[in-house]
Amino acid sequence: MWTRALVALTTAALLAGCAGPARITYQNVTPDNPATISATVTRPSGPGPFPAVVVMHGCGGLSPQLERWARWFADRGYIGMVVDSFGPRKVKGDCAPESPDDIPVTARLDDAFGALKWLQSQPDVRKDRVGIIGYSQGGVYAMSAVNGPSLERAARRGVKIPEPGFAAGVGVYPGGCRSLIPQLAVKPLLVLIGEVDDWTPPEHCQQMVESMKSRGANTSIVVYPGAYHYFDVEEQKKEYLPDVGNDFKPSGRGATVSYQPEAAADAYRQVERFFGRYLKP
Repeated sequence: MWTRALVALTTAALLAGCAGPARITYQNVTPDNPATISATVTRPSGPGPFPAVVVMHGCGGLSPQLERWARWFADRGYIGMVVDSFGPRKVKGDCAPESPDDIPVTARLDDAFGALKWLQSQPDVRKDRVGIIGYSQGGVYAMSAVNGPSLERAARRGVKIPEPGFAAGVGVYPGGCRSLIPQLAVKPLLVLIGEVDDWTPPEHCQQMVESMKSRGANTSIVVYPGAYHYFDVEEQKKEYLPDVGNDFKPSGRGATVSYQPEAAADAYRQVERFFGRYLKP
């Protein structure tokens, strides 16, 4: 009888370790008026402590692809935390020009640091081994979270950044590269982008990476031949989105998106190698 009970408890524990994502809420770090943000947390099996990765969505909000990334991280021994910046704020999306759903430009960075603070409070998290990855609009926040001037500006706003901060960051077809060219990453930064991306053109990210690297930053970039925006989104057919905002088009609108399996496969390899180097013990 005791043997059967022990087997049952062991099986339950293993199943719990392999369970799907858990929905949680936390407070972001906006001074004086913190927002309640929701997230899904996918944990690996085993006792930990684990390194962790904060996952930041793009201008369209949450997507199944982000949960696939979180599960992929958990399968490799990381806690994957997908932050939902839009749902709690009742924002449908932020892709259209002059969207009425726009939120303060600093809000999502505050969400990212709130997620870091929440993870550091968990007993099964390696507090000094938390990375961040962001896609498209989320990419600029992933890059800003390891960018020295961005951290200084946040501190001047009164933000208390959890020490020691994010250990490393990845921007996947990120926005914002042009604005960060004269700035400086203070933690390792990897950028993954498509060669023919007409929404977040690669040349600006290349300039940013090379400019930062020339001043001593640990930055790198991979540009995928023939790849567009959303190259990792498995269900994304090739199409032109006419209504999305685009600062690099004369009309201010429109971008091409498409899944590219070769680029996606290498992106997973690059991320595994990068976070394996900087987050794993």
